[in-house]
Amino acid sequence: MDFMDRRQIIRLGSVLAIPAWLPRWAWSQVHWRSDPFTLGVASGSPAADSLVIWTRLTSPELLETLDSSHAMNPGVTVQWEVAHDAQFKQIVQRGQTQAVPELSFAVHVEVMALQPERWYFYRFTSGTARSRVGRTRTLPAPDAMVNRLRLGYASCQRWEHGFYSAWRHMRDEQLDLVMFLGDYIYEYPGALNPVRSVTGGWLNSLADYRQRHALYKTDPDLQAMHANCPWVITWDDHEVQNDYAGLQEGNGGPDLLNWNALKFSERRAAAYQAFYENMPLRSSVLTRALQGLPQAAELRIYNRFQYGQLATVNLLDARQYRSPQACTRNANPGASTVDPLRCDTRQDPSRSLLGDAQERWLTQSLQQSKATWNVIAQQTLFGQRDLKPGSGQLLWNDSWDGYPAARRRLTDSLHKNAVRNPVIFGGDAHENWVGYLKADYDSVASQRLGVEFCGTSISSRSGGNGRTAERLAENPHFVFADAQRHGYGVAEFTSQALTTTLRVMTDVTDQHSGIETLARFVVPSVQPGGAAVIEKA
Repeated sequence: MDFMDRRQIIRLGSVLAIPAWLPRWAWSQVHWRSDPFTLGVASGSPAADSLVIWTRLTSPELLETLDSSHAMNPGVTVQWEVAHDAQFKQIVQRGQTQAVPELSFAVHVEVMALQPERWYFYRFTSGTARSRVGRTRTLPAPDAMVNRLRLGYASCQRWEHGFYSAWRHMRDEQLDLVMFLGDYIYEYPGALNPVRSVTGGWLNSLADYRQRHALYKTDPDLQAMHANCPWVITWDDHEVQNDYAGLQEGNGGPDLLNWNALKFSERRAAAYQAFYENMPLRSSVLTRALQGLPQAAELRIYNRFQYGQLATVNLLDARQYRSPQACTRNANPGASTVDPLRCDTRQDPSRSLLGDAQERWLTQSLQQSKATWNVIAQQTLFGQRDLKPGSGQLLWNDSWDGYPAARRRLTDSLHKNAVRNPVIFGGDAHENWVGYLKADYDSVASQRLGVEFCGTSISSRSGGNGRTAERLAENPHFVFADAQRHGYGVAEFTSQALTTTLRVMTDVTDQHSGIETLARFVVPSVQPGGAAVIEKA
């Protein structure tokens, strides 16, 4: 595996306006015989004055530009343009950079000195080829008075389980921002009764993960939504391995079948590099550059996005830093249901889902926020969900239910700091769940601190279709659930209220599926310390 110094990544991936330091021979040109921009374009990591625009070249001709060692290969020159208009008559900035083999010919341009709360258009050119046009948007200035924020949230898009028609419909929602909450790809070699098939087997190597990301990116509806507005993106487990926890392996894969696979740390490093290559992330997420990943260096994707005075969005990473799951059956790696009365380890206060540093960062962010709405975007169901009807409990140890001390620290922070209008978004469950954030989930009278919307999947199947009613009855802090439909959510924030609409596909196995509204909820804004209320619209 080849690794680059972070200075090289910044140098090659940042905004470069014909830099003087690069010799003339470095700017290679290619006469393309096929389109190198088949994976589309994307933007993300927005701020009030900057954002990232992304593409990744892929074409048979690229193989002809490489020597076997990459030692002298400068890569392929890519020009980029940002404009006020889709016809590029009002150019704002332009420059050029290199798509290098060490990053699988991905390009991450960090466009600086932009105006706040402004739509822009962007495109890339390489030799004789030009990409599609993407549209993106900067965030408002931190102190700006903002009337509205419309964001979409989604997760879990297993290729074999269905088509991505949901992304086609999301383009009509007039969104300012998309929050993707994990499981962008799946590492499996296939599925029973697939709607469409993946290529390749189990993902273990860098080449494997790169190929799977490339496959997913070929979907035209996913590409079109990436080009529609900026995304903020976190991951869950399937970007690496099912139910992995920090540096502990999960389950699934040939390594469990006595196959001579990579060590898990190397597999994780390969997956993390491929994730960086294929997402619109800033180079600063590589805290110790690519060469640090095999030594378990952090790929820091948790971040805060300030949408004027209206909303603060805290995007979390609940996978990279977590303690291993407690009391998984037969002492296996990964997750399972547990009886909390037979699992003392689960209550250990040293156990964390976010890691100490991220917990402190989140607490500080919540303390400092003066926004009307305080969003926590993370991977999974936050509220307690007892899966056993009647007496006793049965909990899933891979969600916050497996880390009750960490959950209590967060709810205590919300209460102690009188955080205004907390809203937690999640995914992972492949089901829609709507409910309250509570200080004590075992007490019906416990204070309602905020609200939770855990979204369904874009396409990944659910296993709980027949038990939704009894689970709602067992967990009265949830007010709505649905385990049958796939789609996404749209959250519209104003100073007066949050309106969340659950949008679901008619048939995820139909490439041309229609869409409908499953439910809509209104959460009025309350002053600090006020009790949250969910009203069904």
